[in-house]
This record gives sequence, C-alpha cells and structure tokens, in this order.
Amino acid sequence: MKAMILAAGKGTRVRPITFTIPKPMIPILQKPVMEFLVELLRQHGFEQIMVNVSHLAKEIEDYFRDGQRFGVEIAYSFEGRIVDGQLVGEALGSAGGMRRIQDFYPYFDDTFVVLCGDALIDLNLTEAVKWHKEKGAIATIVMKSVPREEVSSYGVVVTDEDGAIKTFQEKPAVDEALSTDINTGIYIFEPEVLDYIPSGQQFDIGGDLFPKLVEMGAPFYGISMDFQWVDIGKVPDYWRAIRGVLLGEIKNVAIPGKEVAPGVYTGLNVAVNWDKVDISGPVYIGGMTRIEDGAKIVGPTAIGPNCWISSGAMVENSVIFEYSRLGPGVRLVDKLVFGRYCVDKTGAAIDVQAAALDWLITDTRQTPPSQPPIERQAIADLLGSEGNGS
Repeated sequence: MKAMILAAGKGTRVRPITFTIPKPMIPILQKPVMEFLVELLRQHGFEQIMVNVSHLAKEIEDYFRDGQRFGVEIAYSFEGRIVDGQLVGEALGSAGGMRRIQDFYPYFDDTFVVLCGDALIDLNLTEAVKWHKEKGAIATIVMKSVPREEVSSYGVVVTDEDGAIKTFQEKPAVDEALSTDINTGIYIFEPEVLDYIPSGQQFDIGGDLFPKLVEMGAPFYGISMDFQWVDIGKVPDYWRAIRGVLLGEIKNVAIPGKEVAPGVYTGLNVAVNWDKVDISGPVYIGGMTRIEDGAKIVGPTAIGPNCWISSGAMVENSVIFEYSRLGPGVRLVDKLVFGRYCVDKTGAAIDVQAAALDWLITDTRQTPPSQPPIERQAIADLLGSEGNGS
C-alpha cells in the first residue's frame, strides 16, 4: 500500500531548531520524528512512501535515502528551484504537493494515507482505513478531541452522527469554534480527491481542499479514534514531547541507551564520576558527553551526544542539543539549548553570541572563549534564571 509524508514546511513555529534541521528531522532522543512515522506505516503494510520536501530537503533525503534500511521504499518530490546555484525551497502546500506527484506520473492509484511529518502517533491505521472504506469516503480525517482553549491551534471538524463532515474550520478563535474535535494531520484519501486540487499552484489540505469538499457535498468523513497523538508543531509542544518520553507517558518511544541508575540513561562512553555528581532522573545523557565533577542534573532532562557540562553547572528540566558546552557554574532551568540559542518553554530565544554570553554556552568543537567580567544578576536577566559567574 502507498502513503505520503508531508515534509516540505519551513517549521517556523519551531525556530530556532528549524533554522538548520527540517521539522521532520527534529530528534526525539536522537531519533527523528519522521522515523517513527515510517515505522508506523510499515507496521500497517504501507511500504511505498512518497515524501514531499523543500526546506532543508537534503537533510531528509540523506538520512532516509531510498528507505531500504527501514524496510520500505521511499521517493522524494522536491518543491523549489535553483537560484544562483543554490536550491531554494518553494513549497506548494500540502495538497499542492500531492497533486504535483500525481501530475509527474500517476502514483496514487488506490486508497492511500497521508501523514503530517511533525507528530508522534500511536494509531491503528488498519482500523482507520477499514472504516474509511466502509463509509465509501473520498476523504477521511482522523480526529481527536482537545480542551476548548486549545482549538485555535488546529483545524476544527464538525460531523453529523454518521461521521459525515458538515463544517471545517481552520484554526478558529476559541469563541468561534463549533467543535472540540480537531484535525490531527492524519488523512485517508481515494485517488479521486486529486480532481479537486488544481495543478501547479499552492493549495493546502486543511485551508483549501477540505472546505471545497464540504462545499461540493463530497463523501467526506471524520473518525474520532482513541490513540496517542503528540504534536511537535511548536517549541512548547516539542518540550512536552521530550518530557513525555522521559516520564514514560508516550507509548512506543523507548529511552535509548543503558540505564546506569534508576531513571538515568546514558549512551556510549559517557565520561562522568558518578560519586562526584548529583544526577536525579529521569535523565538521558548522549554518548561521548562529559559531565564534570560538581555538576548537578535534575530531570526530566535530555542532554545530547558530545556535550560538556562543566563543574558547578546545574541543569534542570531542560533539553540540550548535541555539541553544547555549558560553562562553569551556569544554572539552566526550564531551557532548551540549541547551538547558539537558549530558548525558554514559550519559544522565546536568546542568541547567546549576540548577547555576549557565548562563554556560557559554546560548541564543544571549538575552544571556549575566556569568561569576561560580568555580574551574576546580568546573567540572570539574560538567561531568565539564576546565573553563577564563577
């Protein structure tokens, strides 16, 4: 069976991570979120997968290649062009990307599944496809119910008692939402749905195609299913996903590495004197990371590979990406460290280099700059937590 993963978006709401990593490649404890989707599709018999790519396309293609090592076949549809010798992404929208593939050569020739590439899901796709076929649907949305205050982040779906979709609202205001059933970005289609999508122009599934299906009175259904769905469309969502994995709340996502103490997992060759540090789980520490004597780490915290946590540093409830060095005495609470950026749970970012704080957070592959004289309170003001300028 055939499927498609939508992977062409820029991921603007997950910046600064998506400056250099396409959203489907954002790691969930060292494993790209898209890899979990590929595994799910394979488990349910979808072994031919088309992926539309645009922003940082090479990162996705180089990792997954033809899909052979994942037990599937993968091909890519690039959306963009070359300008002055550089690839420039020009995404066609989720529906436009589907149509481009079909216009190139008919790929979608039977019932197929389309997944957004930015969520962890634990779904019985086989059951969903069976329901779709029983309804004689041309399109089916897999739905979930969310608290009313969250509806403005999603497409809201209103169905009748038979599951037929009567109204579709794309990210409505809370007081205007007609339902709390939301679009999860999991779709089941028949090839005929492509007749509703124009060729060669931007066209979105949620904002353009679905309202058109409602207007035309097409057999368009929504099924509400009981499954785990963890969206990582925004920085706070990603934060919750990492916490959920570390706390054991997300199914089918195991903490990698070896459990060396209760709730403390490490990758290969982590350098640490366990009797001279204070580490309380759940914590993951990636391979070839050094934790100096006197450091303190409080979970839930994930530290990537090839990091360096200096003596006296304290990390609590934080996510640190690979090759990050925290300077001596740095206090990092409720933060995400990605390259030169320190991000809080709301997504607000500090460029530590521009703020002249690159002695606090540096790349382990470069010689750390000497620490300039700076007051502790100045560090606190810039990082949003207590700092120790030792």
